Amino acid sequence: MNILGYMQKVGKALMVPVATLPAAAILMGIGYWLDPVGWGSENILAAFLIKSGGAIIDNMAVLFAVGVAFGLSRDKNGSAALSGFVMFLVVTTLLAPGSVAQLTGVDASEVPDAFAKISNQFIGIIIGIIIGIISAEIYNRYSSVELPQALAFFSGKRLVPILTSLAGMVLSFALLYIWPAVYDALILFGIKLESMGSVGAGLFGFFNRLFLSVGMHHALYPVFWFDVVGINDIPNFLGGAQSIANGTGIPGKTGMYQAGFFPIMMFGLPAAALAMYHCADAKNKNQVFAIMLAAGMASFFTGITEPLEFSFMFLAPVLFLIHAVLTGISLYIAASMEWMAGFGFSAGLVDFVLSSQNPLATNWYMLILQGLVFFTLYYVIFRFAIVKFNLKTPGRGEDLSKEESQDIPELTAEYIKAIGGADNIIEVDNCITRLRLGVKDSSLADSAKLKQLGAAGVVPVGKNGLQVIIGLGKVDKVAEQMKLQLAN
Repeated sequence: MNILGYMQKVGKALMVPVATLPAAAILMGIGYWLDPVGWGSENILAAFLIKSGGAIIDNMAVLFAVGVAFGLSRDKNGSAALSGFVMFLVVTTLLAPGSVAQLTGVDASEVPDAFAKISNQFIGIIIGIIIGIISAEIYNRYSSVELPQALAFFSGKRLVPILTSLAGMVLSFALLYIWPAVYDALILFGIKLESMGSVGAGLFGFFNRLFLSVGMHHALYPVFWFDVVGINDIPNFLGGAQSIANGTGIPGKTGMYQAGFFPIMMFGLPAAALAMYHCADAKNKNQVFAIMLAAGMASFFTGITEPLEFSFMFLAPVLFLIHAVLTGISLYIAASMEWMAGFGFSAGLVDFVLSSQNPLATNWYMLILQGLVFFTLYYVIFRFAIVKFNLKTPGRGEDLSKEESQDIPELTAEYIKAIGGADNIIEVDNCITRLRLGVKDSSLADSAKLKQLGAAGVVPVGKNGLQVIIGLGKVDKVAEQMKLQLAN
């Protein structure tokens, strides 16, 4: 698999640990709602909830190590996750300040700051991701190895923790010399980003959406949302009053890389859905209404935008570019005006309501006014562009009523044929809306046939990678059925 394809797989694996954040957001959000000033000092239930949510936030590094190892393992086996945890323990123990002082023969006071923070729950996320990747690769390569009879007990999956322990020792030795330089460079990069202020927030919003088209947005958001370069926007915001007390949360600033997404996901994208519905051919309006209503509601309530974005991303790329620009503008405005809100999962209504009681949510209600403005902008711009340039958004220039009605096994069999046959498919995986396939030759895929079968888009990823956008709700069933049919 080429580098781009592998990075996309890593990006998908990152969603495993990131998916734990909604639990932290709900627990801490309710806790701060109950006691927004004392954050638990005067309310036992609030303290219980806040500390429970904090248990997740405070251990994100190990969650990334375990989650990425599991997400990248070929069969999603728990042994891969356990191996990631073992390697994490080895690395963080060897690189703890006391161990570094002993291994390098220096006084504890002379240990570089990089090691003083390497086991910190947020700065360690980079290390956690690296550990997860290495552990998964070791698992995928050696979990089926058979050792000689005398060592047979350690064959297969039992061999993997041993190898990841050794890999942890090697990684620790390398980081002993590399990490201080990397740490200093990251700090300088973080300072540069922070110095850009509202402009930096706007650029983040623009590239965050633009990179979604190739699945690379996962490589961008950790820089701003977590403590990769010192910004740490999500955990600092979720920390609320505690973050203010310890100086990591600044009212009017903390949340600037999150707040501008609320007007887009709660108002802008639903308006785009309305515009596409109004522009659909009359014979297709009922079908388009059902599609756009479901996608728009998902975006508004939960901040899950992929079903809606994929509906026009490949059919009308110019609209997606407009969407990325408007997202950047929204983040810039919210950051400039210091209208702050934050999220644990995504910028939907649920997170918006929960964050409103957070003491770091400043002038959060103005995001509703901004959202109404962006609702108008999205609707007017999308409708004008669709009609003016005759863009092929859902329901335009086709007859949806003639789409074939097939059950999942029959549909999957057709997908396999259109991808180039079973012999062309090496690996099957999926995310929330798309099949992620490893193939022998992506050029053998029949894009026209795949779209005829219902795919919203087909994205070759080099010669050996292929993504087929199927949609929320159906993709999981197709992926599982494809694995069954290929196995048989």
